[in-house]
Amino acid sequence: MKILVLEDNERLCKLIENALTRCGYIVDCFYDGEDALTALADGYSCFILDINVPNLDGISILEYIRLNHSNTPVIIISSNHDLEKIQKSYETGCDDYLKKPFFMYELTQKIQKLCSLKATKIDLGEGYILDFDKRFLIKDQQEIKLAKKEILLLELLAKDIHRVFSFDEIEEYVWEGDPSTLMNIRALVKRIRKKFLRTLLKL
Repeated sequence: MKILVLEDNERLCKLIENALTRCGYIVDCFYDGEDALTALADGYSCFILDINVPNLDGISILEYIRLNHSNTPVIIISSNHDLEKIQKSYETGCDDYLKKPFFMYELTQKIQKLCSLKATKIDLGEGYILDFDKRFLIKDQQEIKLAKKEILLLELLAKDIHRVFSFDEIEEYVWEGDPSTLMNIRALVKRIRKKFLRTLLKL
């Protein structure tokens, strides 16, 4: 699962990244609101936003998220304890508000509660079950192991089975921002197809 973190304190942002990475999440950190805005469509399952960041504040980012990603959980982290600001955050659509300073355990527990996939198992059809927690396919009670990029691609596609994802979206989510090629994506799809029916995965 990919999480976007917007926090202009680089030290704190790194601490958050390390804590979430240890929990198995994929984390992208941003220190500037405008930079974060341009990345919102890159397949994130959870957003963690500071309010007071350069160029575009966290609440403005939250407004955009609610217009375009209405069901994606958002946690506000802020040293602003002003009741009006807290109310504004909730009214705009945040799912939780965490006041600084906080323990990393608090944050990880909130993420686990709010941002985890609603179902750890997804029925892909024709007898195939995708288990996100254990990272394998199940077919006729047989376990089919999956590599990291294979599970990331299936996780991305499972977000909306009726949607066609672009090359850029797949590159950003599966290769975690590293450059890739159409050939690499085709090779990944070919490997997955070998593990279950070709009709379930189209390119």
